Amino acid sequence: MSDSHWDETADFVIVGSGGGSMAAALFLVSIGRHPLILEKTDKIGGSTAMSGGLLWIPNHPLQKAAGVDDSLEAGRRYMDAAVGDDAGPGASPARKEAFLRAGPPMIDFLQAQGMKFVRAEGWSDYYDDLEGGCARSRSLGAPMLDSRKMGPLFDKLRLGPMAMPLPVEHTRDITLATRTLPGMIQGAMLLWRMRKAARTGKPILSYGGSLQGRMLMVAAEKGIPIRTETGVVDLIEEDGRVVGVIAERDGRRLRIRARDGVLINAGGFSHSKALREKYGPKPASTEWTNANPGDTGEMIEIAQAHGAALDLMDQAWWVPGTLPPDGQIFMHVTCLSKPHCIVVDRRGKRIMNESQSYMANGQALYAAGVPAWVVMDSRHRKRYAWGTQPPGVTPPAWESSGYMLKADTLPELAAKMGLDPAALSAEVERFNGFARSGRDLDFHRGERAYDTWYGDPTVKPNPNLGAIEKPPFLAFKMVPGDVGTAGGVVTDEHAQVLREDGTAIPGLYATGNSTASVMGRCYPGAGASIGASFVFAWLAAHHAVGRAAPEQTV
Repeated sequence: MSDSHWDETADFVIVGSGGGSMAAALFLVSIGRHPLILEKTDKIGGSTAMSGGLLWIPNHPLQKAAGVDDSLEAGRRYMDAAVGDDAGPGASPARKEAFLRAGPPMIDFLQAQGMKFVRAEGWSDYYDDLEGGCARSRSLGAPMLDSRKMGPLFDKLRLGPMAMPLPVEHTRDITLATRTLPGMIQGAMLLWRMRKAARTGKPILSYGGSLQGRMLMVAAEKGIPIRTETGVVDLIEEDGRVVGVIAERDGRRLRIRARDGVLINAGGFSHSKALREKYGPKPASTEWTNANPGDTGEMIEIAQAHGAALDLMDQAWWVPGTLPPDGQIFMHVTCLSKPHCIVVDRRGKRIMNESQSYMANGQALYAAGVPAWVVMDSRHRKRYAWGTQPPGVTPPAWESSGYMLKADTLPELAAKMGLDPAALSAEVERFNGFARSGRDLDFHRGERAYDTWYGDPTVKPNPNLGAIEKPPFLAFKMVPGDVGTAGGVVTDEHAQVLREDGTAIPGLYATGNSTASVMGRCYPGAGASIGASFVFAWLAAHHAVGRAAPEQTV
């Protein structure tokens, strides 16, 4: 096709503006190529900006400096144990190996480009008890960022629910603001930063905001073009190769040539009712997600129409959630891990280790039947946050709306929940015995480093177990929320999109939540989805220009 048939030409067109997109673009610019990032929404950042802002990268460069015993081989053993060998083609041995080998050099590269990272000390692998697990953390975040330093770029950045000015490495401390001295110190510092931000009118960013804010600043410094409100509506093929995209902006369709290829990093389909009904477990709702509003799945469908195979379409990055009266779902990670609460099914029986990985807990909710119930005593509400609500502050609307059920006795609470009072009372009594002994014989809560990371060290003998015995007793209906879907197009170790027969579609690459995850049906550590998105975008950019990506070998 002659150049006259194109409205614009770039070397590499990247669909979506998450962190992986910028990692790919930064490499391409560093070798003199011209990438173009297209974002269909009015904000830049995708799921990365709305996330906890962590990348899970085994044996990343900051590990050695911190004295952490980590290696390629340890990461390999852990991924094999956690992800397994039957998690589908997206989690093939070749893809797992590519992720492990490319991750550390990618971090080196991004640091050389001006990106700053910090270790999330103590944010343990979620299955640290497995072979190769790391209890001290393999996760990286970004230092807090005063948004004033971003200038006009800040107005383009998407912000998520984790927008409080708190260092990512102190997340655990703030959950214990009423319980421990480090928690009280971090609580005081958080209030100081919030007051400072109120005076300046500009927030101090952390979590996904600081990670993606910093990536955006580096990208802007390198002159990487990012077009917002420019959605891709189709791919263009010539002789079986993807050579460009059709994009729509201001009602006009543009044919954009991509000399080296196209990378899809456009998120999943959490906000698509039709795709959730077609592929996902039931029940489900678009009201149960905190995912990027751009996660509507059309790029997965477009790739499928061009021959892409799909896998893991029934999976998401599940997070147990509750639905307060204001309609914005609460996601429960740290608060569910705290003592004095359990999750029960409609029989009044516990269904999970409440302190384990949030994805595993979401899967447990579906296995037991949705909805389930959280049952707690008054100490949990007094001592710990619930969702975004601080400890000890319970809005009256929670009870008047029926979101929170309250009773002076467990049988009375069970009756309000529609459960058998005797069954719930017996289950709580059994759990209370575990709390007193410090051993959860049913689900082994508190036996992993990750469990105890979000426990309460002032509660003995097990920081995750606390008896439910001090009235009033409270209950909340719980559903499997999510922060993104985990299935999509199948890709190989170079991030090339594959057909059903396993052959690659030349010129087409994909990463992030648009793909069947390399993590399979497991979430091995904090930032696993974001880390993989970065790594496979970086690998895609290398492959597209015929260059081998650097690899770690030990």
